[in-house]
Amino acid sequence: MRPGAVPGQRRDHEGEPATGPGVGRRLSASTAADLRAAGLDPCEVHRVVSAALAEDLRYGPDVTTQATVPPDAVAVAEITPRAPGVLAGAPVALAVFDAVLGAGYEVLGCAQDGSQLAPGRPALTLRGPVRGLLTAERTALNFLCHLSGIATATARWAAAVAGTGAVVRDSRKTLPGLRELEKYAVRCGGGRNHRMGLGDSVLIKDNHVQAAGSVAAAMAAVRARVPGLHCEVEVDDLTQLAEALAAGAAEVLLDNFTVAQCAEAVRMVRGAGAATRLEASGGLTLPAARAYAETGVNYLAVGALTHSSPFLDLGMDLTTADRAVDPDIQARRT
Repeated sequence: MRPGAVPGQRRDHEGEPATGPGVGRRLSASTAADLRAAGLDPCEVHRVVSAALAEDLRYGPDVTTQATVPPDAVAVAEITPRAPGVLAGAPVALAVFDAVLGAGYEVLGCAQDGSQLAPGRPALTLRGPVRGLLTAERTALNFLCHLSGIATATARWAAAVAGTGAVVRDSRKTLPGLRELEKYAVRCGGGRNHRMGLGDSVLIKDNHVQAAGSVAAAMAAVRARVPGLHCEVEVDDLTQLAEALAAGAAEVLLDNFTVAQCAEAVRMVRGAGAATRLEASGGLTLPAARAYAETGVNYLAVGALTHSSPFLDLGMDLTTADRAVDPDIQARRT
């Protein structure tokens, strides 16, 4: 059985889930631990989950479920992929069930984020009150399908550049309020995160260069203001790259460079004996990924990972009988 909710918190009777905008029981200790292990902030996940549930319940309780499901009904729920992919967001989905059901359910099996999913093979198996399971269903699936879609797309990019030394990175092109989760999904798929916000590292883009007057001037201004932060500068052509190298750039973003231009940029860095790292960016496509990676650039910037990845199709089905749980996804909780 999963650990209980915090003592003193309100529980509804007979397995009845909490309803309305106030849904948001605290996370169980095991879910919070799983989130921390994944590099996610439990408080941030709880906030996002509570907001998502409030969207469904702002007009009142789940009237369909309350009308059709007896209050004492208990069942096993299996969340199963209908297409192959990579799992991301399992502890986030559990945070949804925590918020709705509190201590009133069990996790029978849960696959690891980052693992490969096969159609028809459950990724998550739960036992609990049917009313609560159905109230939480869509919100939990929205997170799982979206994050697993990002992880699946990222895995395809990572596979395309495997063995080249290049790394696939994301961008700040994320859905408002979901950046931490979406960037986590990129990691689950084998990608790497670029900066999380505007203050954790510097990225000098073309508008900054125009405002400062030149690439070198922009770099000098940044070093004077925040000398300790990692700095990357965007360049539009090889002339600007030469200016950035002369100014000692640690990292350069090659904006809308062709494969041939990226290869020349790598030669320029090596010819200068510089340790500057290069990132190809701008309209990259999966079929062209390996050609770019083989030029010797260090990173491929792929904003589409977070702004354009389709959902991975997963669904939840109820059964009144416990079926054998795949030993590969046995729950770690007791």
